[in-house]
Amino acid sequence: MKLELLAPAKNLDFGREAINHGADALYIGAPAFGARQAATNSIEDIETLVRYAHLFGSKVFATVNTLLFDDELEPAVQMIRQLYNIGVDALIIQDLGLLECDLPPIELHASTQCHNATVERVKFMESVGFKRVILARETSLEQMRAVREATNVELEAFVHGALCVSYSGQCYMSQYLNQRSGNRGCCSQPCRSTYDLLTEEGRTVMKNRHLLSLKDFNASQHVGSMIDAGISSFKIEGRLKDLSYVKNITAYYRQLLDSMMNGHERASSGRTTIFFTPDPERTFNRGYTDYFLRERQPMASFATQKSIGKPVGEVATLGRFTLTIKSKETFVNGDGICYFDERNRLQGFLVNGVEGNVITPNQMPNLKVGTPLWRNQDQAFEKLLAGRTAERKIGVRMLFCVTRRGFSLDLKDEDGVSVVQHIAAEHQPCDRPIKSSNTIVKQLSKLGDSPFVAEEVTDTTEGRYFITAGTLNDLRRKAVELLKEYRIKHFAPAATELTTLHPSLLTPHSLDYRANVINQRAEDFYKHHGTSEIERGVEQTGDYAGKTLMTTKYCLRHELGCCLRDGGPNPYGIAPSDTLLLRNNKQLFRLAFDCGECVMRIEAVTLG
Repeated sequence: MKLELLAPAKNLDFGREAINHGADALYIGAPAFGARQAATNSIEDIETLVRYAHLFGSKVFATVNTLLFDDELEPAVQMIRQLYNIGVDALIIQDLGLLECDLPPIELHASTQCHNATVERVKFMESVGFKRVILARETSLEQMRAVREATNVELEAFVHGALCVSYSGQCYMSQYLNQRSGNRGCCSQPCRSTYDLLTEEGRTVMKNRHLLSLKDFNASQHVGSMIDAGISSFKIEGRLKDLSYVKNITAYYRQLLDSMMNGHERASSGRTTIFFTPDPERTFNRGYTDYFLRERQPMASFATQKSIGKPVGEVATLGRFTLTIKSKETFVNGDGICYFDERNRLQGFLVNGVEGNVITPNQMPNLKVGTPLWRNQDQAFEKLLAGRTAERKIGVRMLFCVTRRGFSLDLKDEDGVSVVQHIAAEHQPCDRPIKSSNTIVKQLSKLGDSPFVAEEVTDTTEGRYFITAGTLNDLRRKAVELLKEYRIKHFAPAATELTTLHPSLLTPHSLDYRANVINQRAEDFYKHHGTSEIERGVEQTGDYAGKTLMTTKYCLRHELGCCLRDGGPNPYGIAPSDTLLLRNNKQLFRLAFDCGECVMRIEAVTLG
């Protein structure tokens, strides 16, 4: 099995750096219709990135993963044809109406927005022609194994990054509150807001807390188990994150995957050399959780939706204008230090002066000795990551030969791609063959900033001819450019026709708004597969009456220690019979707990 590290590309520059730091594939926003409206890219930039990625045998996947209205289908298809023509390797899509359109023969991946949360759903996606399915973030290792045993489709799973608290594709809160649909790429992130938790009788259980905001996902301790469960693509979230995050996290998982190959193949070519020590805690994170990979665990970040960074120690002593930190870390001016106050609110300060572990903050914080500290702005690390932090090289063997009219250079890379470049030159005898041969090998080995590194250089002329350095350099440059073009062509995607494996019997008789059907082609698609009654999605109807606004495997009762099924200490005094409400400003939401399915649902409360 080939193992693929899949990294986010906010834009062309970010994509290049992700490749340099070891990504086997990238996902990037298309010019339109992607699930991150703030991360779109031009066709020209995507084409440039495709050429760069294909040099290394890496792939580029374009995100066209929003729901589409009827009048958007044809523009979307036209854009998809452009993406196909520039060599994009696959499309990540959500709207199944596209399967009823005249698409070019491009590989299709089922977005996690398709709610790929069960064996049956993944089997359905495979049956209608998807080459790959991106599993729901909530998928456990046990469920991954079950899906692998039941299907042959490629399986992609998230391994790191921010978590949507809802099942992807099953959240309508942003659309309900702000007419900004997460399924249309413009989520306003109400899950990161603060809420009050109330009982229906009016008792305030918690006030002004981030009750729906989760920590970030980190599955690094379980990558080996994910490989054993059948996952072949490991996805890093973060198309809106900064460049230091992309470099750091991509490099971290590159090194991790390389240590776990155990007979598996890497999905792309070249050797990645990292010039720093990657550390996921030193870039943006809200604290980490492995979510539902093993079992349900504490996963919320009630105190803040912001990055807390890395634990760096605790307060040792306090002076009038300084504090001493008990820590093994080194601090510099400009570092951001944060902590949680007595009310468990995130607070912070900037470092204005440093003498060892004695810190002068920009404003003296209200701290106590023993207070734990984190660093959420690491100036030295950010400065390091702003420079050249990695390189990626493809090994080549070089063979220098004499020809009838001059000389030739044969390049053959580690993938077996080979080219021969000729140059016309006089055959001038050389009276110092050993020195001449050494010069030839030295000059031809100078591959510089090219994507290649010389593993072996053979001079078959044995230095019998005098050749100028300029001639050798010219021959080498032309051979390198020729090999680059051959590699780009060699790794161009093959045409992939959409084929239905068998008539699907996996669709129910009727589908409600959660099927996210907002165009006629999507309705036709489901009807072709056995569904006769289809309710249109809320993005089209605007009808929220009696509808669940969010379905989530995250459970607030469990998080607070008052699970209806497992019991617990119940520190908040919430009775099993209590109906719980969330309040944000004047908006109320009712929480419904389905212990049979082990999910929580959020419903709007209409104020009379």
